[in-house]
Amino acid sequence: MIDMLKQLFSQDSTDSKASRKPDAHQLAVAATVLMVQLSRVDTNEDERELQTIVDCAVDAHEVTPEEAKAILDDALAHADDATSLYQFTETLNAELDQEGKLVILESIWRVAFADGRIDKYEEHLIRRMADLLHLNHREYMQCRHRAEQSRSS
Repeated sequence: MIDMLKQLFSQDSTDSKASRKPDAHQLAVAATVLMVQLSRVDTNEDERELQTIVDCAVDAHEVTPEEAKAILDDALAHADDATSLYQFTETLNAELDQEGKLVILESIWRVAFADGRIDKYEEHLIRRMADLLHLNHREYMQCRHRAEQSRSS
């Protein structure tokens, strides 16, 4: 009897873990929410930043521009309700390898550069996001340089 109960509970916990695994859309939304939060940190959500977010979604997630706009709309709604960055970085950390997280951070830097300037609040927030994504300072700087180079080319 006890063995049957153990088996029943272990199946339920396994099933609930599997059902909680985010799909590709949820991962894209989590990454996009970080970019949206960055675009809002300087209290000047610029159209160039929003367009860069869509472009990054097209590049990183291999979706159409229409799908990227839907991801952005979903991310804007989630960003309005967000109380912390942790809920989004936790999802990304659980599902992405180091390379995937570097792609996200580089995209975040591209959004920061979209309006032609980086203010201290943006830089501080990106540093915090890098820490939450378990990226070290060298990786943080490499992503910044790649984003800056892609902007100038």
